[in-house]
Amino acid sequence: MSNGPAPLERFWNGILPENPVYRQILGMCPTLAVTGTMTNAMTMAGATAFVLICANIIVALIRNLLKPHLRILVFVLTIAAFVTIADRALAAYMYETSKQLGPYVPLIIVNCLIICRCEVCASKQSVWTAVCDAVGNSIGFALGLASMATVRELLASGSWFGIEMFWQAGTPSEKFRWALMALPPGAFLTLGFLLGAGNWIGEAMARLKKKPQTA
Repeated sequence: MSNGPAPLERFWNGILPENPVYRQILGMCPTLAVTGTMTNAMTMAGATAFVLICANIIVALIRNLLKPHLRILVFVLTIAAFVTIADRALAAYMYETSKQLGPYVPLIIVNCLIICRCEVCASKQSVWTAVCDAVGNSIGFALGLASMATVRELLASGSWFGIEMFWQAGTPSEKFRWALMALPPGAFLTLGFLLGAGNWIGEAMARLKKKPQTA
């Protein structure tokens, strides 16, 4: 077993210091494709969290049996099993949302975030550490999707989780809606601005820490 980061460190790193969306730049396909609304974004975040946590647990349990040349195959087969469960559950209980998400739920199978966590943590550390890592990265991924979806949905339709906040349809304010944000270019613009803002804040905080304290 690898003497890697402790469970709580894995958990915290996945949320902010190594955020999957804004630091590791992983899982960009769903980040760009399903963040037009908060409902779709949070559904995808929930499905990804389920698959990531379950896959990490299974891989951690069998880590001592993994063969180096077969480990990626085992990761993908394990992930595919839980993606199938998530996809069928969404189709059964959230049919309309499942239709809107389309092929993006099955594509969780090749989500680099999940394969990365299986390789970096679950295949090398204990089950408890793998669970903490998966939960932390799931929260970090959900925060990334939520921030993207909040900006896009508010600017595109003036709503949040489908609840009208401003720019109501049929009122003069409707003309201020920025329909571009609901389209693919809006996803790229939002991601770029949020990445830039995050980097600027990080650099500003680093400069403040390095600034010498005056008496």
